[in-house]
Amino acid sequence: MQACSGTLAAAFLAWHPAPVQAQAGADCVPGGNTAQTNACAIKAFQEADTDNQILYGDVMRALSAHERPALRKDQGEWTRHRIQHCKQAQADSEAQPDWPRRYHECLVQQIKARDAALRHWLHRGPPR
Repeated sequence: MQACSGTLAAAFLAWHPAPVQAQAGADCVPGGNTAQTNACAIKAFQEADTDNQILYGDVMRALSAHERPALRKDQGEWTRHRIQHCKQAQADSEAQPDWPRRYHECLVQQIKARDAALRHWLHRGPPR
């Protein structure tokens, strides 16, 4: 179990985009200044991402051994896609001070959609 949780922790940390690490120390104040609202978006992303990882683990445990590799591959592809999608979607505002908020809000939207897909895996098996 220890090796498994270490692997999950490493995968979890690898999936976090760099801006999370750079901004995570800022204080979240909803409706505050740019740095504070950026921090709120990062906090929301971190919470959504953690919840997504928990759901992913629950689904993995519920699946049969022969279904797990497909979900693992699907989750990895989704993780790469969400980062690419949000970077592209927010490319025009990358130089703006509120870019971290925009980027992380996009990631939260991607995570919510992924949660729905994971629930499909959990209740109905792999999407066809």
